[in-house]
Amino acid sequence: MKKICFYFQVHSPYVLRRYRFFEVGNDHYYYDDFATEDKIRELAEKSYLPANAIILDIIRKSEGNFKCAFSISGPTIEQLEMYAPEVIDSFKELADTGQVEFLAEPYGHSLSSMYNDKEFEIQVKKHADKIKELFGKKPTAFLNTELIYSDEMAEKIASLGYNTILLEGAKHVLGWKSPNYVYSHPYLPKVRLLTRNFPMSNHIPFQFSDTSWSEYPMTADKFIQWIVDAPQEEELFNIWLGYESFGIIQKDYTGIFEFLKALPIQAFKRGIGFTTPSEAAKATPIAPIAVGHLISWSGEEKDVTSWTGNQLQEEALNKLYSVAERVNLCKEKALKHDWLMIQCTDYLRYMSFKNAWGSTFDSPYDAFTNYMNILADFLLRVDAEYPTSIENEELNELLKTINDQEKTIGQLEGEIKQLKKKQSKKQ
Repeated sequence: MKKICFYFQVHSPYVLRRYRFFEVGNDHYYYDDFATEDKIRELAEKSYLPANAIILDIIRKSEGNFKCAFSISGPTIEQLEMYAPEVIDSFKELADTGQVEFLAEPYGHSLSSMYNDKEFEIQVKKHADKIKELFGKKPTAFLNTELIYSDEMAEKIASLGYNTILLEGAKHVLGWKSPNYVYSHPYLPKVRLLTRNFPMSNHIPFQFSDTSWSEYPMTADKFIQWIVDAPQEEELFNIWLGYESFGIIQKDYTGIFEFLKALPIQAFKRGIGFTTPSEAAKATPIAPIAVGHLISWSGEEKDVTSWTGNQLQEEALNKLYSVAERVNLCKEKALKHDWLMIQCTDYLRYMSFKNAWGSTFDSPYDAFTNYMNILADFLLRVDAEYPTSIENEELNELLKTINDQEKTIGQLEGEIKQLKKKQSKKQ
């Protein structure tokens, strides 16, 4: 039976305010609260709430046969909790159906997987804990920021307990293979890889209302027919897109919500089902695929140059992650929160000369200058906590002590849980 695996990215960064050089060292607040609230409220009212209501209705009317997954970034969760808590409630309603899966990702929607393994581990755990707190279930499938992936990166992800990984179905990786199967890692046989069908995924956000597109208009009937017409042995269609495609990128008047409502109806008529990533990954993989170099969902090249492709971005990233160890020693909540937020990939993309989509800055240089002013102030705050005069050996000893303490605390907490279980059994 052919199945569609929908997974939606829910992400919106904090809007950075115009931060001037003379503010460095004097003002430690980096965000435009009014613009951030306006943006997240628009997303909530025009996209998230109506789309969630439609999906909840579909699940109920299909008696649980419609399923999908969401990946909600840490910055977005925080904004929704602050400015649009009703959206969190609507996601909880979806979670309660048992037909919606929530995926793990780095909390700050960051490039930590590329630059600092310890930071990556911290962010993944923080995100998983937050998802568990909100929706009652720990994630079991992983979607890295911007679908960034390689064989080596899969090792890091698997070491954190995730054996289902979603990645881009890039042509130069798959070659003649189809994205519509479950694959495995070339030397980690337990790791299951779900490859995004990027042509079908991109039809929804980028071509749905494009009157110059050869397939315009795209209807639910046509979309499902493409799946029906695919070779019979191709049974899994992984469709990943930004959730803002519904109502923001494709406006309400385009008929995008009617398309979302009709899609499951047309699928069920033709014997097409739906699945979640963790369910899909239970199938036997058809073959291993090797990804020797980093890939992502972005651009024709499907590489990471949207965030790391020029000297501006390299300078920002190198300075940012040069203090990762020191930040993780800090206890100041405001500093650690800013650390997570300013790692967001959007700020690096605004510095791109080829793909600065969504930027409010006049140019990549303007975005770079603003970010580096913020980063300069942030680095001063870190230096005040743990000066750069501290030698690496001394810093490593501090880190070792803290890590040993964390391990001891974890062991003691485990022992306490075991003792509580024994005590409850005796009672």
